[in-house]
Amino acid sequence: MLLNSQQIIEAHRNKEIEIEPFDGKQVQAATYDLRVGLQGVTTSSKKLVDIKAAGYITLNPGDFGMITILEEIKLSPQYTARFGLRSKFARKGLIATTGPQIDPGYHGRLIVGLTNLTPKPVTLPYSDDFVSVEFHKLENPTEKPYDGPYQDRLDLGAEEIEFITESEGMALSEVITTLRSLSSNAASLEKSVEKLVKEFRYWVIPVIIATLVAIVGILAVK
Repeated sequence: MLLNSQQIIEAHRNKEIEIEPFDGKQVQAATYDLRVGLQGVTTSSKKLVDIKAAGYITLNPGDFGMITILEEIKLSPQYTARFGLRSKFARKGLIATTGPQIDPGYHGRLIVGLTNLTPKPVTLPYSDDFVSVEFHKLENPTEKPYDGPYQDRLDLGAEEIEFITESEGMALSEVITTLRSLSSNAASLEKSVEKLVKEFRYWVIPVIIATLVAIVGILAVK
């Protein structure tokens, strides 16, 4: 059963769905809007970003990044959830890579992977509405609540940070930068060739013609 706004508030009040900090303004018709959290890392920054201190995090063209959600979530064994990127960021060209669902019994802060497929930087302000989550109530509580590697995780782990900052090969953002540089160099080379062709037409060709005329004149005298 998909929960509506009143049921989300009631489930939170009964501690069946715990969201901290909880804000009634974030409750929508059948979803709850989660916000940009404290930490992030991108392939262009190559370092952990304190989003709260900076006020925002930016994904450059081609960037891949990971960002934590502000809210801490805890689900009872009878609730599961699904979440997706808010449309205002999707329309800017961001794509979120997330798991299929939040399992019953999960506790922690979600970590969202993002890719910027546009030619322009996209900025995500701290505490801005980021993803929408919908909650589903199971007919009965599960006997196997979530107990995986991300249980009780509240921050980006060393493995996520190292994966982005120390990975070998070129990130998409670096590929785009390289292609732009090659394009600029190609444009510069094209201009140089055009200039050389013009100089050839105006200077070299007349010299060749004059030389040929002189040779013909010498041969004619002989």
